[in-house]
Amino acid sequence: MTIVDVRILVEGASDVEVVSKALQGLALGSEYNITISAIIPTTNVEIAKSAAAGADLLIIATDADRVGRDLAERLYNELNEMVGHVERMKLPLGHDLEHVDVELVRKELRNTLVRAGLKSLQVLPDYMEIRKELLDVKGKYDQLANDYEALYKEHEELQKKYEELHAEYTRLRSENEGLRELLDKKSRPVKIEEAWKGLFPAEPVPKERIIAIAVEKLGLAGKIIVGQGYIFAEDESLIEELLKTVYLSLAVKEELEEKEGPKPPKPPEERPAPEPEEPNIVENPELKPDEIESLLKGVGDE
Repeated sequence: MTIVDVRILVEGASDVEVVSKALQGLALGSEYNITISAIIPTTNVEIAKSAAAGADLLIIATDADRVGRDLAERLYNELNEMVGHVERMKLPLGHDLEHVDVELVRKELRNTLVRAGLKSLQVLPDYMEIRKELLDVKGKYDQLANDYEALYKEHEELQKKYEELHAEYTRLRSENEGLRELLDKKSRPVKIEEAWKGLFPAEPVPKERIIAIAVEKLGLAGKIIVGQGYIFAEDESLIEELLKTVYLSLAVKEELEEKEGPKPPKPPEERPAPEPEEPNIVENPELKPDEIESLLKGVGDE
């Protein structure tokens, strides 16, 4: 069982002797389960505050005259909020140790302890109600703590899933950007003149027939389509390489012709030789660029 800490405030040193003498005839530990931890002789409020702080029960023992009552009231007002309970005890007038009735002081001390206990019983229902409310609050707190722990675990799982999804999103976004770049690289039908001038702005544009022959000779049929002044390839770099090859061939041919000089005219032949077929040339003048795109899609599907 918990021991009750009791402290007694008196006015002076003589009061300490009187109260100590009265306490000798009381079995406070066995009868009341209390201990007198201090007897403080002071009328100074600040000293009293320091000495009484934390006590379970504070007894203010002063004289029964007006001065004693005023001092007890002042100390009570100052110390009431600092301890568990404050009780007043009246000392008989002229209570020096030689003339005081110690038994009378002992009886008053016992009555003071009983009054303090009875007043504590009066607040017991309120205490029990507060205790019940405290237990309810504790139960709610425990439930909230369990809910918090469960929510925290769920939050960690969701955070982990979020990180996984974010990583997947980042991967897909990077892949999508790569596909977009790849699609951007896929060329659409462009005019031969524009493609040639983009590479060789100072050189005359070769005839479409020459480019078509180069496509056939280089084995690019199906990869590059030429017709109606347009050229198409899924990979723009093929168009660039083709035009560079054509340019190089024309340059070499021109240089060889300059070195060999003009050729003599050929004798007329009885039968003109048939003209070579022009591969991959669309002769329909009505074919439009968008129709070329449709044709190219069909080629891609195959």
